Amino acid sequence: MPIPMNRRVTLRKGRDQRVKSGHLWVYAGEIEKVDDGLIPGEAVDVLDHRGRFLARGYYNSSSSIAVRVLTRRKDEPVDAALLRRRIAQALAYRRHLYASGESCRLVFSEGDWLPGLTVDRYGPCLVVQISTLGMDRRRDEVAAALQDAVHPRGIYERSDLPTRLREGLETRTGLLAGEVPEELEMTLDDLRFLVPLRSGQKTGMYLDHRFNRRALQPLARGRRVLDVFCNTGSFGLYALQAGAERCTGIEISPECVRLARRNAALNGLETRCEWIEGNAFDHLKELDRRQERFGLIILDPPAFTKSAQAVEAALRGYKEINLRAFRLASPGAVIATSSCSYHLGPEEFLQVLREAAADAGRDVSLIELRGQAPDHPVNLSVPETRYLKFAILLVRN
Repeated sequence: MPIPMNRRVTLRKGRDQRVKSGHLWVYAGEIEKVDDGLIPGEAVDVLDHRGRFLARGYYNSSSSIAVRVLTRRKDEPVDAALLRRRIAQALAYRRHLYASGESCRLVFSEGDWLPGLTVDRYGPCLVVQISTLGMDRRRDEVAAALQDAVHPRGIYERSDLPTRLREGLETRTGLLAGEVPEELEMTLDDLRFLVPLRSGQKTGMYLDHRFNRRALQPLARGRRVLDVFCNTGSFGLYALQAGAERCTGIEISPECVRLARRNAALNGLETRCEWIEGNAFDHLKELDRRQERFGLIILDPPAFTKSAQAVEAALRGYKEINLRAFRLASPGAVIATSSCSYHLGPEEFLQVLREAAADAGRDVSLIELRGQAPDHPVNLSVPETRYLKFAILLVRN
């Protein structure tokens, strides 16, 4: 069957290396010309300056990323069948990692060759985020493909991302299919969690840290834990489950603090933890003033930078919280510290930790540098998909 003719985007001479290397983004500044009548959101062929086919994706004149590539095959159209194949491939990979119906990320955007689409499974329900115009135009096709592939009880859309504004899109939330409760209880690694599917942060819970929480458990027994930016308490509860003595969590969101308390009670751990609502920077200073000390400190801050222009300010923020953590660490303590800012690379992050340790006068060893869980696969040709850095450190003195 012949492939339908697409309108074309032609790149500037010498500006095709990104696409040739396998990256899935074409920036507006790399484009020499576009065909007349090109409609934002429609499929386009990407050509080099000599007119040779490079890739196929969807186009958006409103975004600095003008084309999101879905295939480099000339014989593969961008249609509902392609979406279904990509979703099937994503599901097949995760079956090697997770039991049927287990909560995890089912689709990770560029990591699964579906730019602009994120799908999380929480037990019988799916939560979808759509961040780009091209994928937004295919919302119904995505929902139908997920229903046929997963057979969920319901699908809820949480496309309340501020990045949609850069795509010329309004934020959107609502039911796509079936029934989805306001809140759902799920089990991860024998711990019970309440997930606010319709109103929680992101899609309801941070699944990317699941294997990092597990990695800390052998180091938690008998320690006093400080969980900073604790969200709904998952790191602290994993530590308590593994035999930590006590946990103090700090979180600025009152909704998250309430949920952390409920999660602790759900697991019978409420007598061994306290949850403090407030600014983490202020409370770290106050704990240091009181000369409090902890054997396991977890730092999981939000992204301090969402653009390359704000990296310097982000570096100061990361250094400040890590300096405070080093000051609060007892001799022999473990510090687990993370950054989810992909503009801050692994080596830059480690340099921040070196400087903070030096300023605090602590001798520190790196036990392990980890990343996101394997249901958030990194596309080697799209370094932006490797966003999470998670360093486990030993404070020796």
